[in-house]
Amino acid sequence: MEPLPDTPDAAIALALAGNRRFVEGLASVSRDELDVLHAQTAYDQRPFVAILACADSRVPVGLVLDEHIGRVFVTRIAGNTASTEVIASLEYAVAVLGVKAIIVMGHTNCGAIKAAIRNDEVPGQISALFAGILPAIDDCGGPGAEVDDVTRRHVLNQVSTLTHASTVVSSRVKNGSLKVVPAMYDVATGVVGLLG
Repeated sequence: MEPLPDTPDAAIALALAGNRRFVEGLASVSRDELDVLHAQTAYDQRPFVAILACADSRVPVGLVLDEHIGRVFVTRIAGNTASTEVIASLEYAVAVLGVKAIIVMGHTNCGAIKAAIRNDEVPGQISALFAGILPAIDDCGGPGAEVDDVTRRHVLNQVSTLTHASTVVSSRVKNGSLKVVPAMYDVATGVVGLLG
């Protein structure tokens, strides 16, 4: 198995290099290797990066980063919001599994963001997702805001939430052993780009 990166910058670079392979059609995992990967990871996982992503079916995180089984720790929730449970999961990835970076990854044309902007009546508990997104809508001018603009702002807000709401995350960010970075995945092109 490929060695794990030893710095936050190396972890981010490795994730983005995988995305370049994916976009260029040069994925590195063959079907023959899957049995070996399953055997190697059956009792242990060694992820180098954690991702907070949307639950959208068009965002297959491991695939778009061209990463093998056991190398990417993924938390997914519609609208990629850092809820208490998501933060706890990411703390586990940092404190126990030793990931070097967390990428908060929004995506273009996000249905959860669209629904939160419209704020229509919805069945069941779907509207519970809206609360975490509302600050980004307000930051972008309210209900007439563009979906991708709100998504970008929401991603930045979630990076801030993670680095301030979690002592596990914030202490490692302060000592330089972890980075939390914002990114957008373009569902049309497959490209993951870091936000400035």
